[in-house]
Formats: sequence, C-alpha cells, structure tokens
Amino acid sequence: MDICSFYLMCFWFSLRDAFTPPIKKLKGAGLKRGMSVLDYGCGPGSFSIAASLQVGETGTVYAVDQFPVAIEMTRRKAAKRKLKNVTPILTDCYTGLPDKIIDIVILHDVFHELINAQKVMDELYRVMKPDAILWFNDHHMDIPTVEHAIQANHRFKLERHDRSSLIFKKM
Repeated sequence: MDICSFYLMCFWFSLRDAFTPPIKKLKGAGLKRGMSVLDYGCGPGSFSIAASLQVGETGTVYAVDQFPVAIEMTRRKAAKRKLKNVTPILTDCYTGLPDKIIDIVILHDVFHELINAQKVMDELYRVMKPDAILWFNDHHMDIPTVEHAIQANHRFKLERHDRSSLIFKKM
C-alpha cells in the first residue's frame, strides 16, 4: 500500500469511526482494567486508543502495524491524549513480545490483507495467555470462511459472535 492509499484509508476509517466508535464495537470483547491487549494491524490507532481507555493505566496496549506512518499516527494519538499505556510496534509479523502475555488480541479489518496469515496466527498464538481471547472483525470475509481460517490448526475455538464480530478462545 502506498502512502496516498494509506491516508485515503485513514480518512475512510475516521468516517467509519464517527458512525460506529471503536469503543462501542469493542464492548463485546471483554476488555477490563489491567489487561494486556495486542491490536494487530492497528492502522491509524482507533482501536488501540479505544482499548487503552478501557484497560486503563494498569493495562497495556501493543499497537502493531507494518507501516511506519501507522505507527507514527498511533504514537501521536496516544501522546495527544496523554496515554502512557500504548506501545507501538513496527513489524509485519514477529512482535518481539515475550510468550503468553496478551489477554486479548484485536484483529479488526486486517485478516483479509495478510500475506502469510498462518505465520501471523502462529505469532499471535505464541504471545497469547492460555484462555486468551481473539476478537475478530473483518467485513470482507463471511463467517464460515473466518471460522475455517482461524480454527484450521485447532488452536482457537469460536466462543461466540454477534452481528459483526467473532470471539475466539485460545485452546
């Protein structure tokens, strides 16, 4: 994705977020104070910031993206709000995080873009605590396709879904 496309995407996300705020979408994810969250494919940081507000100062949000401009936008948004619990990570897969530290992974509108989805899923599985949650939302894919892709290696099990998001539990 080139820089112009990224900024166009950010503009679209700002419109989307105005009508359906990320904090409202994440309501069903079960975020609680003190949790550690990984927002994989954070883009301009809308969901990272929303998660940060929900987990509070005792929680941590790792905002991961492969585009430097996304990381910088997220860093600026967190600084503007004086949020000290958001840690941006620039990578296309490996996070550099220790094993089993994440309570909830956010995969919002990114899975359909992944070049090596299995490699990413391996990394997410590695950093997730036992019984951690994978919150999934990607309107580019139908539910049966998502279920098959996420549950293919028997590492995650669909726990529940609502109109637009699916909740998988690490097994």
